[in-house]
Amino acid sequence: MLYDYLIIGAGLFGATIAHIAHKVGKQALVIDKRDHIAGNCYTENIEGINVHKYGAHIFHTSNKQVWDFVNSFIEFNRYTNSPVANSHGKYYNLPFNMNTFNQVWGTTTPEAAKAKIEEQKAEIIASLDGREPANLEEQALSLVGRDIYEALIKEYTEKQWGRKCSELPASIIKRLPLRFTYDNNYFNDLYQGIPIGGYTQMVERMLDGIEVRLNIDYFAHKVELDSLADKIIYTGPIDEFFEYRFGPLEYRSLRFENEILDTANFQGNAVVNYIDADVPYTRIIEHKFFEFGTQPKTVITREYPQNWFLGKERFYTVNDAKNSAIYAKYKELAGQQSKAIFGGRLAEYKYYDMDDVIERALAVAKQELGV
Repeated sequence: MLYDYLIIGAGLFGATIAHIAHKVGKQALVIDKRDHIAGNCYTENIEGINVHKYGAHIFHTSNKQVWDFVNSFIEFNRYTNSPVANSHGKYYNLPFNMNTFNQVWGTTTPEAAKAKIEEQKAEIIASLDGREPANLEEQALSLVGRDIYEALIKEYTEKQWGRKCSELPASIIKRLPLRFTYDNNYFNDLYQGIPIGGYTQMVERMLDGIEVRLNIDYFAHKVELDSLADKIIYTGPIDEFFEYRFGPLEYRSLRFENEILDTANFQGNAVVNYIDADVPYTRIIEHKFFEFGTQPKTVITREYPQNWFLGKERFYTVNDAKNSAIYAKYKELAGQQSKAIFGGRLAEYKYYDMDDVIERALAVAKQELGV
């Protein structure tokens, strides 16, 4: 064997494991089918602006171990995620806070806003007659009431998922943050920011000194690649690993449309969500604002939700009952593998924030490598 570990996928999970393995003197080979490292947090420099190629990625965590880990490779700025939503020509603050409530109802005190929400929640809770919400629509209505649901949730969610809210599982919206303050910070986490210079630079440093091969399709060379290492760290789609034995797991996909504009400021914010059903994209990202850019031009990305089929990029897992049952079968097979370790959003069929991916990778590294 030439390597201790063959790591399939140069995203955050694979890069974290590779870095720690290298640190303790293990030999790792990292491969990726794409032509770049860093997975979906890859940033590409366009017009001096670090463009988030696969959608907005804002790092946030309350785990100091994870925060210290990423900051050991690159300095993070103080970016705070404060998106706004365009609904029928009006702009609303997200998350739902006192600004939002004032915009929707004209309320000016927390007491008045709470009373309005409780009044609207009571209607749906009474109609449920003691049962749990059966779908996303009932779940959202029971959390925020009808006005906010119809103004800021319904059309956007149906556009994003390509299904009616009444057909989506309630688990998609486990909770909706309601803040009775004027704080526009979307996240409650203790630490938040964007790596200065972009995520690609951060992952490059994580992989420093480690052999990386790009444009390599693992499954096209599986026998040869497997023979190179004692163990495999697999971060790709779990159903593909097992040749879709129980059928493919479902996802939602995205299409990104970039545009370079000869203006310094297009929308005044890094992220603007577009709620209306007749607007085909879900949001516009203006990348320069992630790093407080002062470039003379700007780069924007329109994000279009799409149906997924084999061959398209996988973005959002569809964790309904059907797919959860299929994944459980693949997970059982994965547990029987003595040579392969499965990790990351595709291998675990789970929506992971970036900090969760790293936390999980650190836990796997500790179990596998003792550090």
